[in-house]
Amino acid sequence: MGHLDHATFGWLTPALSFAMACIGAALGLRCTVRALNATGRTRRNWLLTAASALGTGIWTMHFVAMLGFGVTGTEIRYNVPLTILSLVVAVAVVGAGIFAVGYSRDRGRALALGGLTTGLGVASMHYLGMAALRLHGSIRYDPVLVALSVVIAVVAATAALWAGLNIKSPAAVAIASLVMGAAVSSMHYTGMFAVSVRVAPSATSLPGASAMQFIFPLAVGLGSYLFLTSAFVALSPTSDEREASASAQQPLESPVH
Repeated sequence: MGHLDHATFGWLTPALSFAMACIGAALGLRCTVRALNATGRTRRNWLLTAASALGTGIWTMHFVAMLGFGVTGTEIRYNVPLTILSLVVAVAVVGAGIFAVGYSRDRGRALALGGLTTGLGVASMHYLGMAALRLHGSIRYDPVLVALSVVIAVVAATAALWAGLNIKSPAAVAIASLVMGAAVSSMHYTGMFAVSVRVAPSATSLPGASAMQFIFPLAVGLGSYLFLTSAFVALSPTSDEREASASAQQPLESPVH
């Protein structure tokens, strides 16, 4: 059996991946709140931003954490098309969950459907990302831990969407983001502890790209996207602020003598 190391760089990758998950969650929740206060095209655009933020945040969290994943006795490579597919799946399925919440008449049903869809999206992204792993040997999964990781993903997603529907104050959004970040991280590491690797040493070179060649630049790019989008969302006025500034700009009526 190969010894699995989940933090080859020490606490750096778990801490950084947790931060990415929190930023993605905060941005996703903030955009969902904005979307619910908007209509028409504006609502759709906010929901699209929420889906891309949450999807890329979760994906970046997974692969930043994977930068710290090592197995003694073999190098690790990543299949590029499968890795990209896992990103597309994350954004698309999380998007479906967020849109279900954004456009549904019945809040309760939307929450159940959106939470289930988004949670399954997070889980399928994780295991697709794991399927992209290439190493000398075979990977096995503990079915109980895999099932537990999927349950955590669905519960976390449902909680996050509930927060998006019911939370308005920035402080509460920040707390919800930290909870969501912790939940996504615990889902990831539960899924990782389900893994056991039987190493078959070999001199042949593995197909695919190394983490530093491919995962690292992509994670940096998506991380930058999250930070820039966060800045844009933080600086764009809310509907309440727009109304306040519009009313402040109206000329004062002269008193009638």
